[in-house]
Amino acid sequence: MTQANDNFLKLQRNYLFRDIADKVKAFQTSHPEAHIISLGIGDVTQPLAPAVIQAMHKAVEEMGHEETFRGYGPEQGYEFLRQAIVDGDFRPRGIEMDIDEVFVSDGAKSDTGNIGDILSSDSTVGVTDPIYPVYIDSNVMSGRAGALTPQGLWNRITYMPCTAANDFTPEIPDHKVDIIYLCYPNNPTGTVISRQQLQQWVDYARRWGSLIMYDAAYEAYIQDPEIPHSIYEIEGAKECAIEFHSYSKTAGFTGTRCGYTIVPKALKAYSDGQPVSLNQLWTRRQSTKYNGTSYITQRGAAATYTPEGRAQIQETIQYYMTNARLMLQTLAKAGFTTYGGHDAPYIWLKTPDGVGSWQFFETLLHQAHLVSTPGVGFGPSGEGYIRLTAFGKRQDCEEAMKRIIRL
Repeated sequence: MTQANDNFLKLQRNYLFRDIADKVKAFQTSHPEAHIISLGIGDVTQPLAPAVIQAMHKAVEEMGHEETFRGYGPEQGYEFLRQAIVDGDFRPRGIEMDIDEVFVSDGAKSDTGNIGDILSSDSTVGVTDPIYPVYIDSNVMSGRAGALTPQGLWNRITYMPCTAANDFTPEIPDHKVDIIYLCYPNNPTGTVISRQQLQQWVDYARRWGSLIMYDAAYEAYIQDPEIPHSIYEIEGAKECAIEFHSYSKTAGFTGTRCGYTIVPKALKAYSDGQPVSLNQLWTRRQSTKYNGTSYITQRGAAATYTPEGRAQIQETIQYYMTNARLMLQTLAKAGFTTYGGHDAPYIWLKTPDGVGSWQFFETLLHQAHLVSTPGVGFGPSGEGYIRLTAFGKRQDCEEAMKRIIRL
């Protein structure tokens, strides 16, 4: 008899955002007249930039002619996009990068989940808490998480709480952790990390031989010039960190699907005491399991680095950040305590009077017809909070804030 991967059976039955979708669907079915506004799942609402559309139209046209048609592309991505990434995202920040260290993907979620393929299942894992669920779930699937305790924690995972008491800054472990997940600007709290704090993490990883998985999917939303956009701005990071990027929230590619991952050539793991290149292992993994992002999509992504594309993308980002400012102002007037929203499109709202996350989610849904994300869904330290996103349409954000005031 064929045996299932028992690690999958350890997962909680439903994924957080599926639970939310099911609750919203049930409410909408029983209240068809309700105008529900979603400030929950972080999907974008503004269309692709004109420069992106123009580039994709041109690419589609090319695919219709024999002399310009393209079949399978390189698994790492086309050179025109990888070079644009190096020249546009890293060299302006003083970071030298070889294009062979850039791997184009269909989004950061896929690569953060798949990167564990090249690492030992015996590796220990450390996560900030609260945390994006994929980081933990993918390690459960790979057998690194151990068993779920009665407290809802995995016994082989080191949790680093991020709370108001420590200013949402995770404490560096006092022991070795093989793989550490950091996401900044942070999802879900919307908080950021300083250059000095990030240097401390790099120093820790180099001292213990640890690997940092750095999710920079929201770096384009950073407003403070002192906040680092890439971990590679920190000395020594190429020896201890893999970095993930996405065009989903930067350029509205949530449905188009494109991102990239940086695996430096200086990055090593060990097998039988001998160093092994993680860049080579990831190249081999992608060559085996991935046929590359479509040519049309990569042309669209490359267009975000043109002068016109950059200006248009920045306009959309500021549209969402204006939403965040409007929301923060209203929530403050209503007496709520909030975090984030200044360098990220997420607002971390403390529930009033100690109400639980799911209870306040239900209150907002049933009484104000608003969708949020319960903070406890991101981990135990998220209890007592909800996450709101600024990715909605302006009129919906304004209407949502009016409803919260009335509530």
